[in-house]
Amino acid sequence: MRWNCLRFDELSVQQLYSVLALRSEVFVVEQNCVFLDIDGLDPQTWHLLGSGDDGKLKAYARLIPPGLKAPEALIGRVVTSPAARSGGVGRALMAEALVHCARLWPAHAITLHAQAHLERFYASFGFVSVGEQYIEDGIPHVEMRKETP
Repeated sequence: MRWNCLRFDELSVQQLYSVLALRSEVFVVEQNCVFLDIDGLDPQTWHLLGSGDDGKLKAYARLIPPGLKAPEALIGRVVTSPAARSGGVGRALMAEALVHCARLWPAHAITLHAQAHLERFYASFGFVSVGEQYIEDGIPHVEMRKETP
């Protein structure tokens, strides 16, 4: 995997297209979830792209700076391509996201809004559930937080 962590204005048109296509493929089509993916935050965030040897986007996460949506940093839009699953790509994506969050915002905790069925996965990276489960876009979620070391 080749990783790039880029500001919105550093994304090429092709990279942006690939990101939006992957997010739509998984969040809208696969998960049958109608929601406004283009929420106005992309231009103010960092974008972590994981590409395979073939150059195709295999994994993506959006890194939101502290103070934009919450006091802490946020990791969102975490997604792996259906073709890249079961090979450790999701684990590599989260490990890479944590490295970049620590580099960009070293003194800030990190929050994510996890689909409830992935709670154990995120807990394996040190995230702890905060509050009760809630429904977002018809899917059970839980807010999780990781404190700075």
